[in-house]
Amino acid sequence: MDNRRYNGRVERRSRDLSLARSSRASSRSGRERASYGRPASAPGFSSRNDCRRAGRGSARGGYGRPARTGVGAAIDAAMPSVSGRAKVLLLVFAAIAAVFFLRLVFLQVLVADQYSAMAEESRTVSFETTPRRGTIYDRNGIVLATSVEATTIYANPVEVTDPAAEAAALASVLGGEVADYRDLLATPSTTFVYIKRQADVDKAEAVRELGLDGIYFIADTRREYPNGAIGGQVIGYCNVDGEGITGLELQYNDILSGTPGVYVGERGEQGFPIPGGVKEEQPAVNGQDIMVSLDIKMQDTVEQALAEGVKDLETEEGSSIVMDAATGEIYAACSLPYMNPADMSSSEVGSESVKAITQAYEPGSTFKSVSALTILEQGTMGPEDTMFCPSSISADDYDVSDSHERDGATYSLREILNHSSNVGISLATEQADFKYFYNNIKRFHFTEPTGVDYPGEAGGNVLDFDQWAKITGYNVSFGQGIAVTPLQMVRFYAAIANDGTLVTPHFLISKPQSGEVAEWESEDVGVDKGALADMRSMLRSVVTDGTGAAADIEGFEVCGKTSTAEIASEEGGYKKEVYNIGFCGFIDQSSSNLVCFVGANEVYAMRQTTKIFNDIMENAVKQYNITSNVSN
Repeated sequence: MDNRRYNGRVERRSRDLSLARSSRASSRSGRERASYGRPASAPGFSSRNDCRRAGRGSARGGYGRPARTGVGAAIDAAMPSVSGRAKVLLLVFAAIAAVFFLRLVFLQVLVADQYSAMAEESRTVSFETTPRRGTIYDRNGIVLATSVEATTIYANPVEVTDPAAEAAALASVLGGEVADYRDLLATPSTTFVYIKRQADVDKAEAVRELGLDGIYFIADTRREYPNGAIGGQVIGYCNVDGEGITGLELQYNDILSGTPGVYVGERGEQGFPIPGGVKEEQPAVNGQDIMVSLDIKMQDTVEQALAEGVKDLETEEGSSIVMDAATGEIYAACSLPYMNPADMSSSEVGSESVKAITQAYEPGSTFKSVSALTILEQGTMGPEDTMFCPSSISADDYDVSDSHERDGATYSLREILNHSSNVGISLATEQADFKYFYNNIKRFHFTEPTGVDYPGEAGGNVLDFDQWAKITGYNVSFGQGIAVTPLQMVRFYAAIANDGTLVTPHFLISKPQSGEVAEWESEDVGVDKGALADMRSMLRSVVTDGTGAAADIEGFEVCGKTSTAEIASEEGGYKKEVYNIGFCGFIDQSSSNLVCFVGANEVYAMRQTTKIFNDIMENAVKQYNITSNVSN
């Protein structure tokens, strides 16, 4: 029995092994047939499992996934016998090649110009070259400002082998601190630094003879002012780049400056200049010359007289203008303190402009001439007509009195002007009608700039008439409550001397190189000629019989009006016992058309600038050979 069980197990195991071998053989046979593309139902499969295995084998053979597209399909079509791993490598290689190709297109096409420019910049040094600035001449052809030859010294720090030694050598010739030059010569990451701009030619030549490494030279120009501080405020000055900063240098910068040139030089790999390597050099176009109305000799006379006179008045600030009433040409103009364009380090703050042009002020009694002309034109009073002038008058809770105490008196219009009576001119202007007075202020353009060719001109200011109270009319009639510039007052007095014609004050006369002569507008404001004659007669009386006696010049008929103007206080009201004083006048019936204003600021006690006017105009009589037309 045991043998039978054993034999039976042996037999069953043998049959199982036989069936397993048969099944594996059938499976291999199915896979082989599937690899040749036979369908799953083809003969030779021995079981359902064999069919399923054959189906999976068929999927791996390519019948179970979609067809490939794009680069992969192209590779399959071109190389059907290449294995899958090789195809992946080909795809990676193609992608890398595409990246390099696109980068090449980017560099060679899209940004080629930009990179080319960067490369060129790395091997060149470039800067603007300064043109020769035009010369400024006074009315007699005397040079006021000119450009002279100079040399700009620069360095290439890359080439400097011993900064300390070279710095010491430069300081010994050019002056200055050794440390400053050493810092320049050791500047990192640059091949260009200025050592000295617009140096004297002889000093630059001395540096050249030192034979220092990395030091180079450029021909340049430098602005010079031969007359120093004389006329400096009018002329103005330029910065180191040749640009006008103040005065006429600024006003006519476009004409004087010209057009800068361009210098481009090539350098080698280490920054060393290539011999003869000027790649591009565009020459600068020089500026034009101008001739101006300033008379530098008269300017010197005015500046000296003003400085001495203001010192005698124990103050520090003052202004003066001398102008031709017929043409508007300004012969002299200045304000203390003076400016020296040849040495700006010595010039004080506030000296850079002529304040008689750029600052408005309350004119005080010189404005009474505007009121008097209105009265004469309205015909409410003639020079000899009289009116009672009390010691003071009141309006809108304010009192008006004269600058000196007096009792009530009867004055003619001439005497009102002679004594500079605030009460008298207020009442006479009110009688003529404040509206006509306001219209005259507008007719003579006191609320507008004159149009002078000088930078920063100020305009005048007065309340619109519909805002006037009675006290406003009183105050404005004697020069308070209105702001004007001394230049505007000069133009008004010039109109009185010039039969009612308003001129445009100016400096420019011509451009010598082109022959162009400047033209300036004038305006006949239609003043009654009889009123103008009476006005000149009364202004003459102010000098002969009134407050302006010290202005008179023997043998001539000086006409003018004094001013003692109160100064507005920051706390409100007016300062006590301190005034802005002035005189504006001209020589009537003579060969001269010159009008002169002289003012001094912050003067204690009541004094006058008439003596300064006299000094200036007596010099003018001699300098211009002025003769009187009055028959003796």
